Amino acid sequence: MPVSPDELKARIEAQIPGATAEVTGDGHHFNAVVAAPAFRDLPRIAQHRLVYDVFGSELGDRIHALSLQTRASETESKL
Repeated sequence: MPVSPDELKARIEAQIPGATAEVTGDGHHFNAVVAAPAFRDLPRIAQHRLVYDVFGSELGDRIHALSLQTRASETESKL
């Protein structure tokens, strides 16, 4: 079953406190820009891991590829 960018966005924002996300993609390959206060003081790899953990075993399966850009935010903000 294909995955939509809106589904990924909603799941990221629901599972990472205070996160805002922009997600684009074709149903298998996605690009996401995610900002969250939870990323503050974390190295980039740990930030990416938090996002990847939202999807678990779906990465490489339902979600063939997910390219990420992450940044810490003080509060919820529009991207």
